[in-house]
Amino acid sequence: MKPRILLVEDERGLLLTLTDRLRDEGYEVETCSDGNSGFERASADSFDLILLDVMLPGKSGFDVCRDLRQRGVATPILMLTARGQTVDKVVGLKLGADDYLTKPFEMMELMARIEALLRRAPPVSPAAAAHQFGPLRVDFRSAEVSRDGKPVPLSAREFQLLRYFIEHRGATLSRDELLNEVWGYDTTPTTRTVDVHVAWLRQKLEENPRYPQLILTIHGLGYKFVG
Repeated sequence: MKPRILLVEDERGLLLTLTDRLRDEGYEVETCSDGNSGFERASADSFDLILLDVMLPGKSGFDVCRDLRQRGVATPILMLTARGQTVDKVVGLKLGADDYLTKPFEMMELMARIEALLRRAPPVSPAAAAHQFGPLRVDFRSAEVSRDGKPVPLSAREFQLLRYFIEHRGATLSRDELLNEVWGYDTTPTTRTVDVHVAWLRQKLEENPRYPQLILTIHGLGYKFVG
């Protein structure tokens, strides 16, 4: 399969030039021209690499990078910018970028950096149809959970919450993010809704709900799924 690259760049001439060159080099390329759409695409789909301009309308590249890492997206990010100051490079790298290239740049250098990042990155596998952790198995296609082959009944919302946890395994997820992504709103009802549903999931999935080993509470921040 061709490596998939998401290119987020608002300068139309550069966007077209880079797209043509990347495709000539054998990459599959998807493009966005503003930070908000770039963030949404990078969050919703799997890419092998993200080429991210810093100066973007709507949401800066720095903000996109930071928010992707906070969401648990580990895709390698190569930032492109007209800025040359060392402090900007440091900011980008501290926010989670993997590399930084200042405009104007030679196309050969960009290609070399892309190849280097792709060699370092683990291959991105397609979304699994099921997830197994210990005796528990979650089948995403049938929306069923089982323990040692026996069904574990979950409500639709509980399953949606569990799926979101699994899809963001290892990431610390805030209650507000869970409300927004699983329930579809970010203000009402209160974040207590999340706590209640997490407690129900623990009752059904954990060996000892009082001492959870799958859904951990990260005090002051939210929850983390490690199953």
